[in-house]
Formats: sequence, structure tokens, C-alpha cells
Amino acid sequence: MLLAIDVGNTNIVLGVFDGDRLTESWRLVTMRERTADELGILVTHLCERSRIDLASVEGIILSSVVPPLTRTLEEMCERYFGKRPLTVDPASNTGMPVLYRPASDVGADRVVNAVAAYEIFGRQTASPLIVVDFGTATTFDAISKRGEYLGGVICPGIGISADALFQRAARLPRVDVRKPPSVIGQTTVTSMQSGLFFGYVALVEGLVVRMRLELEDGERAICIATGGMADVLAGETTVIQRVEPDLTLQGLRMIWQRHQHG
Repeated sequence: MLLAIDVGNTNIVLGVFDGDRLTESWRLVTMRERTADELGILVTHLCERSRIDLASVEGIILSSVVPPLTRTLEEMCERYFGKRPLTVDPASNTGMPVLYRPASDVGADRVVNAVAAYEIFGRQTASPLIVVDFGTATTFDAISKRGEYLGGVICPGIGISADALFQRAARLPRVDVRKPPSVIGQTTVTSMQSGLFFGYVALVEGLVVRMRLELEDGERAICIATGGMADVLAGETTVIQRVEPDLTLQGLRMIWQRHQHG
């Protein structure tokens, strides 16, 4: 079995693969102050509850965009699983050419997503790809039809935008981000929800259209969405063709397998 760990700014996502099959996945809140022992107790307890024998975990792969937790997770893996994880380095060990400059600046999760998208959708179709990840930040990543990571766009996530609106405007309440009954809101709450929800739909549509214009064979580009709001927002627009909630975990598995096969 393979344990895949993706450390994001909001959540740590873990998945256990039995071959190519994702058998279990869990989500922990990202807390930079957690120690290796705290994380070890949490992860081993999750495995035990799912009846996963720790000794059956033959490998661990880790991607992280939170530097203070990277070494903590590596220490946890060594202490509780007896294995040193393969830590993803976008500049050197993903197997995908990265044209970002410098390559080390791009988030590991973005290149991991690109690897998975290319293997699932791009390799057979020879189509360029756009991956939209609705996380703490909303990121758009472009992959060429030759399987090169080209770069992308970084926007504030929908949750960050909602918090900023509440904090900076004294008379506006905190609202849940959800689809309102109409674009034209008739209350303050539905007006805010409309701006957040439909505003993000329009943002996605506008950026995907502009990215397609810059990509070689961009009219054939396949757009894949992942992350927390992917399911909901993808249903409101035609620019997103596929939703893959486990794209990052699948990309980690693929990178691990590449290293196993040399």
C-alpha cells in the first residue's frame, strides 16, 4: 500500500492506495504548530479505525506548500511508519517539464495536479489542459499538449474573498458561500452570496477563455476542476468539462509509481 499526503494551507489530505485504487482518504485541519507525535497519533489512529495495518504501507509520498510542516511530516513518517517519504520537488522529481521560472517557486500541489491531469486526459488526446483548483487560493494551471507545465493564474479563494468582505465592510454580515435563488439579490445576504458565487463562476469562465486563447490548440483544451467548490461551481458553467475531486492524491500515486519504475 501507498500513503499519499498533501499538505495545503487549509487542510492536510491523506489517501491510502492499494495498487491504483484509493481505498481510504481523510482530511485534517492544517495547524502549523502540530508536532510529529501529534500527527503520528492522528494518522495511525485513522489507519487503525480503517483496519489498515501500518506494516502494509510500503511507501509514502508527500507534497507540501507549508514549509514549517514539511519536515514535521517527514519526521512523523520516519518515526511512526519507519519510512522516509518521497517529498515532491516541482523542479526535479515529478517527471514533468516545468517551464515556470524559477521552477522551485511553483506550488508542489499544482504540478502534482498537472501530472494527474495529463496522464488521465492529456496523453491519449494530445490536448492542452487547464486545471482549476478551488482551494485556499483558486489556481488555474496550464499544461501543453506535450505534457509541459506552462504556468497559470493565482486568485484569492472564495473563502478568503468572503472573509475579506465581512472584515472590511462594517455593515455587511458574515454569510455562507452558497448559490442564491437569483443573480439579483433582494436582501443583503443574497446580494453578497450572488457576488461571491456567481462572481466566481464569471471569474472562472473569463480566465479559462483567456487561457485558451494563449494556449497552442487552445480551442481543444480540456478544463478539469478539483478542490472544495469544484462540484458546485462546475455545474454552473460549460467551460469545465470534468470534475476530479481526488486529482492531487492520484497525481501523487502516479509520481510514486514513476519513481518505482525508474
